[in-house]
Amino acid sequence: ISPYPHSREAQKLDPTRTRKLLLKKREIKRLAGKVQEKGYTLIPLKVYFNERGLAKVELALAKGKKIYDRRETIKRRDLERELRRRYKGKIK
Repeated sequence: ISPYPHSREAQKLDPTRTRKLLLKKREIKRLAGKVQEKGYTLIPLKVYFNERGLAKVELALAKGKKIYDRRETIKRRDLERELRRRYKGKIK
């Protein structure tokens, strides 16, 4: 998290320092265990500040696509792109 540039404290703080997570120990262990498994990633979905000025982060635990899913997605995207290109000037 980069420091807020208009703050007086911005020069003193290290942006790469560790932050505390406000989670129960069981939740932290579960997330850490899943992230250690192959294919799981922890993704920040939303970052916002509450009334007291504390930063809040909404996290998601996601699993990557399989190779055949990626190929299918690429194939579908190429087909849609080709159709748009083919019918670009014909629809009015």
